[in-house]
Formats: sequence, C-alpha cells, structure tokens
Amino acid sequence: MKASTLLLSGAIFLGLVACDTARQQTETASQTIAENTAPGGLSSMEKNGIRLTPFNDSPKYPESQMRLKSPISGNTLASGAVAFDYDLTNFQLTKMTGGVHAEHMANSQQGQHIHNIVDNEPYTAHYTTEFTKNIPDGQHVVLSFLSRSYHESLKHRGAYDLRLINVGSAPVTPLGADLAAPHMFYSRPKDTYSGNDTKKVMLDFYLVNTTLAPEGNKVRATINGTEFVLDQWLPYMMEGLPAGQNTVKLELVDTNGTVIPGPFNSVTRTFTLQP
Repeated sequence: MKASTLLLSGAIFLGLVACDTARQQTETASQTIAENTAPGGLSSMEKNGIRLTPFNDSPKYPESQMRLKSPISGNTLASGAVAFDYDLTNFQLTKMTGGVHAEHMANSQQGQHIHNIVDNEPYTAHYTTEFTKNIPDGQHVVLSFLSRSYHESLKHRGAYDLRLINVGSAPVTPLGADLAAPHMFYSRPKDTYSGNDTKKVMLDFYLVNTTLAPEGNKVRATINGTEFVLDQWLPYMMEGLPAGQNTVKLELVDTNGTVIPGPFNSVTRTFTLQP
C-alpha cells in the first residue's frame, strides 16, 4: 500500500475518532445539564450529596399588601408584651396555599400567616392581624412579611415592613442598624422536621435594600460545611440532608465574597431531621 494511501486512511480514522469523542462529550454535557436543570429552567447545584434547587412556581400574590399600624417606628414602648396590629389587603390569613409545594414541604395546617422577626432571631408565626409578643427592653429591628402556608415568603415591596422600636424606659443602646443599608434576614429552615418533610427542606431568607445577581451581591450558603453561592433571591429546596442535626450558615456578600457590613448579614442556624 502506498504511503499516501496509508496517511489518508489514518487521517480518516483519526477524524472518525475525534467526531465520536466530540459526540460523546456533547451527549455527556447534555445529560449533565438535564440532570441539573430544575423546573422553569432554573439550575440546581449538587455538592457532597446535597442538592440545592431554586424554584419560582409557587402561587403568586402580586396584589397582596401589608401595613403595620403599630407599634410606630421609633416609638418607645412599655416593657413586656408589645402589641402588633396589621392591615392586610388581597391576602387571606389561615388559607391553605395551593400549588405542588404544599404537598411535599413542611406545611402549616393553620394556613397562611405573618412572619415576625425581631433582631434576626427565629421568627414567630401569626395567623391574626393583631397579637402581642414579649420583647426584651432595648432597641430592636422588627421585620414582618407575608408567608404562604408552607412558610415561603412573599418578596415584593408591599409584602413586608421593616422598622426600629424601643422597648422599656431605660436608656436605649443603639443597635447600629441603618435601615437604609442592605440587610439579610434568616427565615427557614427552622426547628424539627419529621417523616416526608425531611426529604425536601426549604431554604428561605429575606433581603431588604439589595438584590442578588451574578455580577452583584450574593448569598453564600454553607450547608453542613458545603458551600453554595446563590445569585437569585428565590426559595431553594435542599435534598440529601442526613438525619439528625443540620447546620446552615448564610452570609450576604459583595462581588469579592466579603460579608457586607450589617448586624444580620451573617447568621448560623441548626435544625433537626427525624425520619
């Protein structure tokens, strides 16, 4: 066989191998994308057996509005139980939220409610527009927002209220919280999950005066020591968590990965799964 024929045959063979390799790589890449694409075209992330999937297909309530009538921002209140009074429009407390997520996430049997968070401590859930809550003496930041029955927050401007209050007659020590600055508040997960509720656990947080973007601020979520960087303000579904105590650390960070100054922009919580 002539050398030129051998060279031609070799080139054809190498070309076929290259094409087949490229085809296999394309197929593998396509499979990876398919496996990591959540409903709605959102991408999930998986590390160390933990899958984190954003979702945006919950029932929408764009017309829902909440107004906190009292306590008035900046007022000094008597020690002890603080009375809260809200006006709500286009949102029904105690109603069960529809949609697929009500079937496979921890869902309050009392229905939709208000989350009330004082100084980024664990929230209290309230199913009426008037209630009292014991708050220690001092200056406090109070965040309130509307919540679906499975504890996912409504994130539009009219669905929340942020204000500063003073409790007790003693001199107030300022928190150093600038309410016009970027803030992140922790919401879920919380307490103990059991049975089917352990399979998919929602991660949800609340942002004020900022948003998230691939080229902007982000939330760094460290789940049982595994780090994920979130560039969308959405709820996330956590899967693959072990039984027992789990830990979530959330940090609001800038484009350099530095925690943005603020009293609540780095928080660590634990919760428990009981299969």
